[in-house]
Amino acid sequence: MAIGLIGRKLGMTSVFQSDGTMVPVSVVAVEPNTVTRLRTAQRDGYTAVQLGIEPSARLSKPRAGQLGDLPKVSTLREFRVDSVDEYEVGQTLDVSLFAEGDLVDVTGVSKGKGFAGHIKRHHFKRGPKTHGSDHHREPGSIGPGTTPGRVYKGMRMAGHMGDRGATSRKLRIVRTDPERNLVLVKGTLPGARNALILLKKA
Repeated sequence: MAIGLIGRKLGMTSVFQSDGTMVPVSVVAVEPNTVTRLRTAQRDGYTAVQLGIEPSARLSKPRAGQLGDLPKVSTLREFRVDSVDEYEVGQTLDVSLFAEGDLVDVTGVSKGKGFAGHIKRHHFKRGPKTHGSDHHREPGSIGPGTTPGRVYKGMRMAGHMGDRGATSRKLRIVRTDPERNLVLVKGTLPGARNALILLKKA
């Protein structure tokens, strides 16, 4: 278990590498993360580091009381770690945590697609369009009637698509820009533009 950083997905672009090849990258803005709390196994039952970003003047009283003299950050996330000995409350972590070539796991919330049918949602095949068929985009059988006499839980059907937690694993960091607090990650990342992203060492 390794520490990570909180960022915002800005969008995608392409960059050239030193050997002349062009790679598609996702741009993540990672402003300095403030350590707001340390979780210990003795007190909390697990070991983690809580980080915060995005200062805000409008915080609830419990949140403001928890932060105390720390920056009044509005977004908090925790990262499970093996030990919190090398961290302290008030410490700042930035993009220097990562280097070019590092592999990271990126967690976000996928784009919401609304209510989708089984073909779009689960890639089912459609029925025939000829010989009088009226079974073009129907779901088909969802189980026999006598046994089990019900529909099994987890049956793939039409329903809400997207807007769920998603993690892309072992993506390579192409470049870091400490001056502008940017990280360029090869490939696509879950979420829409300006979505909250968690970068964690793979």
